[in-house]
Amino acid sequence: MFTKIVRILLGLILVLFGLNKLLPNPFIPLPELPTKAAEFMTSLANTGYVLKTVGLLEIIIGAMLLLKKWVAFALVVLVPISLNILLFHLFLDASAIAGALVVAVLNGILIYKHWSQYRSLFL
Repeated sequence: MFTKIVRILLGLILVLFGLNKLLPNPFIPLPELPTKAAEFMTSLANTGYVLKTVGLLEIIIGAMLLLKKWVAFALVVLVPISLNILLFHLFLDASAIAGALVVAVLNGILIYKHWSQYRSLFL
């Protein structure tokens, strides 16, 4: 039951924040960022594809978690995304690191719970 709650919570977070990146008018207001963080996000937005790609991946991964389809694969794909979210906040916006920690910890818990599916990768 615990794993199911964690999986659904992480899936919902990913779908919501992924949609927020893709929609022209975000429904979750973007906070005021420190200067360096704002410059970094502006540069990503100016590429025209990075934030959209991350948002789309977050929606796909979140949907996979919510539908319980290819969960182990979804968690592995999420690792670099959650790590980058964590590092962004660690280095550029430490005051808002709580959400990044939640995503990283939930991802870690689910990877641990599905470790039997990854074990052969490390033998």
